[in-house]
Amino acid sequence: MDIILETNNLCKKYGELKALDNINMHINRGEIYGLIGQNGAGKTTLIRIIAGMQYPTSGSFKLYGADYGTKAMDKARRRLGGIVETPALQQSLSARDNLKAQSILCGCPSSKISDELLDYVGLSGVSNRCVRDMSLGMRQRLAIAVALVGNPDFLILDEPTNGLDPRGIIEIRELIIKLNREKRITVLISSHILSELSKLATFYGFIDNGRAVQEISAAELHDKCKKKHVLFVNDAIALSAVFDTAGLNYKIRENNTVDVFGDVTADALFDVARSAGIKITDLRCEEEDLESYYMNLIGGRK
Repeated sequence: MDIILETNNLCKKYGELKALDNINMHINRGEIYGLIGQNGAGKTTLIRIIAGMQYPTSGSFKLYGADYGTKAMDKARRRLGGIVETPALQQSLSARDNLKAQSILCGCPSSKISDELLDYVGLSGVSNRCVRDMSLGMRQRLAIAVALVGNPDFLILDEPTNGLDPRGIIEIRELIIKLNREKRITVLISSHILSELSKLATFYGFIDNGRAVQEISAAELHDKCKKKHVLFVNDAIALSAVFDTAGLNYKIRENNTVDVFGDVTADALFDVARSAGIKITDLRCEEEDLESYYMNLIGGRK
């Protein structure tokens, strides 16, 4: 599989503050890579460096095999489109004129390109509307259309659903998936809405306090987030001895709460507890999601 982006001990310092601390990550062609981290974790700094808007303090990275700081990197960045922080749209211009202006900047002026992109992102019906009169969801779709001028095959989106209502979030999600599947565009997307990110990302990178914590595929994450039984009992310590004998995978929490993992039925758990004279007062079946996985991962480090 081709590697689109690869960083090597990438660092960024502001005085004594380390915004990025030896970041190592990679993004393969065709992925929708979800970059996850709390505010101040370093996500936007990383994105700005990749896009050429900031310089790293140390370390390096490769984009399409081109090394940072070389002339080849300038050429590689022409294959890159994106939205970093606030979309760069001219509020007094129409949607079509914004695209025409971007086409001229990219050296490919064409009204046909503008109309095709507006149709692709679902804005052909409002092509002559001024940006200032558009909804936030429309502006975000227009910003993506602007990022697509020049036909990039790597798209960077920094919080593209921030501030959108549920319908707007769904529209952006469907558009990103459409770009990935139909146009084969690799996507790097950061988002605070982890429940939404889990519906489209194929790979995840977790970042905390400027450091890369983990990279994991969506398939691997799914395996780690299998269902568990949560038991509320009258004596968790006594139950643990019984579970050890039975060879069950479990974890004791506070207040006599026990998590049981693996392929085991509720009836079997009741039978094991009953045989030892232990009472189960409540039993629930839960499944860890992306948000809880992230919190456990980051919380575990701290």
